[in-house]
Amino acid sequence: MKASLISVLALSAAAAVAGAASAQSAREVGQDPYSGLHWSVVAPQGASWALECGFRPVTIRGVHMNRISHTGAGRMAGRLPGDNARCKVTKTGGDGAVGLAVVKNGVATASGANGEAPAVVNVF
Repeated sequence: MKASLISVLALSAAAAVAGAASAQSAREVGQDPYSGLHWSVVAPQGASWALECGFRPVTIRGVHMNRISHTGAGRMAGRLPGDNARCKVTKTGGDGAVGLAVVKNGVATASGANGEAPAVVNVF
């Protein structure tokens, strides 16, 4: 009796772990989580900037997220996990303007900033 109770408990624990693992993988965003919109920040004169993009919530490698942020100077490009975004780039220092572009279906939407007001691009 005691051995069968331990077997039932072990089987139940194994089933719970397997169920949790399959539920987690079903929420993941594909094999390549950054296969959505292209974004690019440029600062031809080397100005520094801060980028923040918000998007529909996704799960990437078990982590729930709905925004990314980067800081840099000059040029940087990347991809978002989905097909929608609200991105904002703020110039944080240096000379020259900062530009931001987000591409959806081959069409770029762009904005620029040269002072304290951020450049904002909405793509939905």
